Amino acid sequence: MARRSTRRSFLRQGSLAAAAAVTAPLVLSARARGANDRIAVGCIGVRNQGAANISRFLGAGADVVAVCDVDAGVARAAADLVARSAPPCRVSGDYRELLDQKGLDAVVVTTPDHWHALISIHACEALKDVYCEKPLSLTIAEGRRMVTAARQHDRIVQTGSQQRSDREFWTACMLARNGLIGTVQEVLVGIPEPNHPVSIGGEEPIPLELNYDLWLGPAPLKPYHSRRVHYNFRFWWDYSGGQITNFGAHHLDIAQWALGTDAGGPAAVAGAAEFHPERVHEVTEACRITYTYADGTRLILGQRQADIPEGVTLIGSKGRIFVNRGQLKTEPSELSETDLAATGLTQLYRSHDHTRNFLDCMRTRELPVCDVEIGHRSATLCHLGNIVARLGRGIAWDPATETMIGDDAAQSMVDRDYRSPWTHQMKLSRNG
Repeated sequence: MARRSTRRSFLRQGSLAAAAAVTAPLVLSARARGANDRIAVGCIGVRNQGAANISRFLGAGADVVAVCDVDAGVARAAADLVARSAPPCRVSGDYRELLDQKGLDAVVVTTPDHWHALISIHACEALKDVYCEKPLSLTIAEGRRMVTAARQHDRIVQTGSQQRSDREFWTACMLARNGLIGTVQEVLVGIPEPNHPVSIGGEEPIPLELNYDLWLGPAPLKPYHSRRVHYNFRFWWDYSGGQITNFGAHHLDIAQWALGTDAGGPAAVAGAAEFHPERVHEVTEACRITYTYADGTRLILGQRQADIPEGVTLIGSKGRIFVNRGQLKTEPSELSETDLAATGLTQLYRSHDHTRNFLDCMRTRELPVCDVEIGHRSATLCHLGNIVARLGRGIAWDPATETMIGDDAAQSMVDRDYRSPWTHQMKLSRNG
């Protein structure tokens, strides 16, 4: 019981800090930069989305001065990518070495999810701003620790939920938040099924170029298999949460924005899930999870549900909106032609480019469009959905204190232990 009490106390303190952040001016106190100042960025995790982020940051005018990956071959390929259009960068296999580099202003974290929290927290301690991919965290408690670190060290932390910077999603949320479909009564969020259909079989030899121990980091020690690492991390609870934390992180984030609940969350979560009968992976194959907010609004997350299309559907008392990447449909149809600059409409944060928004906020010290607190709250919905899926029953949730109500089993899933020598409280150290 003592351990649970400590966790509740920690989360409660973090929630009070979050509430203060919502009402405080959206400016952090670290030194602002000039509009033409060059920003030096280090990229940690540089395969797939990590390589795409390198290109985005170079395209936005940042200097990518360092790349880091626990796979030496991946790191070399990333350095070659930088060298095609910019001066050669430093290459390392340990993020702590990268954080020691002089002149580094920010890091881009595109690692598997189980590394997001510790790297981001250590970057904040090293006084670097952070762009961290979604989902922000592996657990709810990790996310709160990330918010705390960002605020304590006056860091700009942008969550890589780039749909907040897309016109269609901003438009949908503007229409909903301004009551143009009446009162939003229900939100449907559709996500795809997992794309990891093959059994992994037995243990494989660890490739010479991969530092598998550091790839695992705080995750439990498991035999190496290629279908657990790199992109395939997404399908195992030790490292991620399946499509609920993949596409769910994107679309649940938009649902929160549309509902105006970026600083809160649901009061109850219930539902059911299906898992692969041969357990070729651990995450959900299908699910239907209902989040109920204190005012009665329902948010339904569906995976392989015929009545829930992939994307976000906002259902109001006077109309509805469907939005997905490159798609926006409204009922009535003329809603999509609304002049959203009209006097009297509440204006939501407008970002036209997620990467540039982060770099601009590094200069002005204003909070970005998907600040760490927002990313944490959106990831929390993902984690609550997976907790319900794994327990096979509903839970009651207090979004103010970020604790389960009267449910020890569910509360134990709010955080996870780290593998030694990694700890939740460890400070940045090359000897950690």
